[in-house]
Amino acid sequence: MSLRQHALHLLLISDPDEKARQTLAFADRDLATGATDVLAEPALLPGRPQRPRLVPQSQLVQRAVGTREGRCALLHALAHIEHNAINLALDACWRFSAMPDAYYHEWFSVARDESRHFCLLRDHLLALDCRYGDFPAHDGLWDMVQKTRADVLARMALVPRTLEARGLDACPAVRQRLVSVGDHAAAAIVDVILHDEIGHVAIGNHWYHHLCQARALDPLAHYAELSQQYQAPVLHGPFNIAARKAAGFLDAELAYLLNGPKNKTSRATAETTARR
Repeated sequence: MSLRQHALHLLLISDPDEKARQTLAFADRDLATGATDVLAEPALLPGRPQRPRLVPQSQLVQRAVGTREGRCALLHALAHIEHNAINLALDACWRFSAMPDAYYHEWFSVARDESRHFCLLRDHLLALDCRYGDFPAHDGLWDMVQKTRADVLARMALVPRTLEARGLDACPAVRQRLVSVGDHAAAAIVDVILHDEIGHVAIGNHWYHHLCQARALDPLAHYAELSQQYQAPVLHGPFNIAARKAAGFLDAELAYLLNGPKNKTSRATAETTARR
């Protein structure tokens, strides 16, 4: 199989542990990418486990992290994000044809990183006598994958650069919550995730700007158009400006983020974060 075909094969695996194991075990370095392969989309995509039960985000119960159940729920939510992120990266790898070879290898590398993150969180949950699937979860990340399945430019704009970049903003607060209840092992996992996610968002930024240049589009203006067209969520601060800069966001893009609708009140907090 080509790299794209193998990515699709992995995406169809329904067992999260097996998906992560096979993704981590697969070496793609010397494999043809299959950039021009015509691959038909399966009827049921991605492969899903029977658990967790997927519900609207509004139905998820907020629990205090100071309780064991609350800490498990928080870590379970992170594990679900990472499981989804494996699927997001594999889908980006198989779905879009005629991209440079580096595109496919980079997104497969992201899938491996996300598999490693999932395994770290899964194992930490097991140490707390909890399993992935014990709590309900939502499917917001995959919803945007479905919306952008026809255009790689929209995918790069609104999944890695928008939804996944929110992880850069959220990690510091999540880490502090875990430290506050003495779970330094989980905080260390969040540190690993933040470090790697900066690189993942940078990959999305690179290919977004590459595609904008190829199509003679202004990146900032087109991002605003795509956000409206695909009904992307309005982003609220505080923002992790230092991490976003490290991930390749341009000053003009950060200014747009800070001065966009409903975000003016977050400017001082974001600037403070950037100085830390």
